[in-house]
Amino acid sequence: MPSLYELTGQYEAVRELLYEDDVDEQVIRDTLESIDAEIEDKADNYAKIIFGMKADIDAMKTEETRLQLRRKALEGRMDTLKGILEENMRAIGKKKFKTALFSFNIQANGGLQPLEVAPDVTDIPMRFLIQQDPVPDNKKIREYLEGHEVEWARLLPRGESLRIR
Repeated sequence: MPSLYELTGQYEAVRELLYEDDVDEQVIRDTLESIDAEIEDKADNYAKIIFGMKADIDAMKTEETRLQLRRKALEGRMDTLKGILEENMRAIGKKKFKTALFSFNIQANGGLQPLEVAPDVTDIPMRFLIQQDPVPDNKKIREYLEGHEVEWARLLPRGESLRIR
């Protein structure tokens, strides 16, 4: 597989391990630790692998989106075809029949009966409403804590993460 960067044999082996689904993380760690090199050299090779993996991940996300759009289009076409068949069956008054391959039947849907509820909840008696506990407004709490100290909340330190550019 061509890559953006040339990797030594040791790091190429690590890259291959990272792409295997059934390799234990400890095996990867042990393999990385067994490579004898300065931290700068290791970091450069790690970054090469990371950037290569990021490119693969981005390509997979693009493909996922494309496949999702294709699936939705096919589902729509399937629903259209099924709807046309149902319309034709209703038009000729045939709600049930069999062929050599399939059985066709227009029947009532199962599950809970559909329900329509008034959009204004004040029209609905209280016994039919779900009471909910108050939920903290984290945005307002953060804003308040910028200039105040309270015993019921505090701002935590920001975390740190590695950035590679």
